[in-house]
Amino acid sequence: MSNDCVFCAIVDGAIPAHTVHETETTLAFLDANPLAEGHTLVIPKRHAARVAGLSAGLAGDVFETVHDVAPRVEAAADADALTVAVNDGPAAGQEVPHAHVHVVPRNEGDGHGPVHAAFGGQRDVSDEALATTADAIRDG
Repeated sequence: MSNDCVFCAIVDGAIPAHTVHETETTLAFLDANPLAEGHTLVIPKRHAARVAGLSAGLAGDVFETVHDVAPRVEAAADADALTVAVNDGPAAGQEVPHAHVHVVPRNEGDGHGPVHAAFGGQRDVSDEALATTADAIRDG
């Protein structure tokens, strides 16, 4: 746990939350500043600032919880679909430094568009650049 982390305080019970699902290792609760009715956050109970700080097992637990709550969020919000997203690091828009997954109900015509809209459209990338990037990721 981190003493200055709002999500750790929620896990500890020091800050109330509208919990919708809990396991031994994860917690899912409604976002206090929702993008849509039913916007849910899924977090690991153990503090990790970013996704890379999670063990493979804990990352699996988080996404198992996403898998479990996603259809229930969609049904409760009477939504057509969901956007499931992770902002991993401040440059990506992560506001709380505790790894978390957003499960956001979406409806046809809600005007928010796909995740790609956040980037202003697709980039034109050559096959050579793709191959170089793929090699760099693979060789990590």
